[in-house]
Amino acid sequence: MKPVFLLLALAAPALSQNYTAQQITEQGVPIVRLTDASHSVEVSVMPSAGNRAYEMKVHGKNILYTQATDLAQYQRRPPLDGVPFLAPWGNRLTESGFWANGKKYEFNLTLGNVAARGLQSHGVLLTSPFWRVTEVAADAQSAHVTSRLEFWKYPILMAQWPIAHEYEMTYRLANGVLEVRTTVINLSTEAMPVVIGFHPFYRIPDVPRDEWMGHIPARQAVVADERLIPTGEFKPMDLPDPFPLKGRTLDNGYTDLVLDSEGRAVFSIESGGKKVEALFGPNWPVAIAWEPAGREFICFEPMAGVTNAVNLNHDGKYPNLQMVAPGAKWTESFWIRASGI
Repeated sequence: MKPVFLLLALAAPALSQNYTAQQITEQGVPIVRLTDASHSVEVSVMPSAGNRAYEMKVHGKNILYTQATDLAQYQRRPPLDGVPFLAPWGNRLTESGFWANGKKYEFNLTLGNVAARGLQSHGVLLTSPFWRVTEVAADAQSAHVTSRLEFWKYPILMAQWPIAHEYEMTYRLANGVLEVRTTVINLSTEAMPVVIGFHPFYRIPDVPRDEWMGHIPARQAVVADERLIPTGEFKPMDLPDPFPLKGRTLDNGYTDLVLDSEGRAVFSIESGGKKVEALFGPNWPVAIAWEPAGREFICFEPMAGVTNAVNLNHDGKYPNLQMVAPGAKWTESFWIRASGI
């Protein structure tokens, strides 16, 4: 038998490790919790609810707007909050289907996973239970969880987007910053349009929204019709910088993003020395800013293309559609960080 002091010495590195990644059950619901002790940041992810991060606590304060108080109820009927993933398309489509590779694919409106009336929005994976955790790990530099969704395995999904593919998503917490890295793997024999996005909800804890100032690093705004569908035209950025959120509502698209020295577009809200930032990698060339009236949040949504990009491209109105070739991968990240909280 090893001496007690030796057992304690062997255990010490794990006990003193700054980063931890744990698969746990909370309120009867399986979640993954990533922790960065030195920066007092804790991120909670629910794989069974669209693989959604629903909390990012900084010094105990959640910088994500969430309604996740009863986790069992949240798992059964996830509302729109936290960091939802929108795929295989983000936001609205003008038709009950989409165009790809010169062909029109019609949605099956009887399956219940797309809207039977109006504009189909947010894809079919918003609350998907089909994600499977493949790795949960931490080391001296970071903590992460990686999950995969094999889209091609599920007829109810392939009926709406019949292009065989998979998603891999990694949440990585390092130096107090959360990276959300997404990979699309095209398993089809045809090219796949990449029109995915995220719908993150940001807040400054303990500060009313009317006191926040926002920053959107864009040179152009998307021109849209009364349905908020882009026309294919753009106009110069029309918001002051910074802009007050007080008395304002937004549901607008922005592009021609200004990149920092690391090639990222930095969005922010700030008040009284407290700041929450979202940083987009270059394969997220479009942002939607959503700030509805009377709500204590703003959304800076990273998008692979403008709303309805896949159909606008077919109509010759949007040449910047991203595609992933057969057998190839598309990968990009965005980051969330806070200061002064």
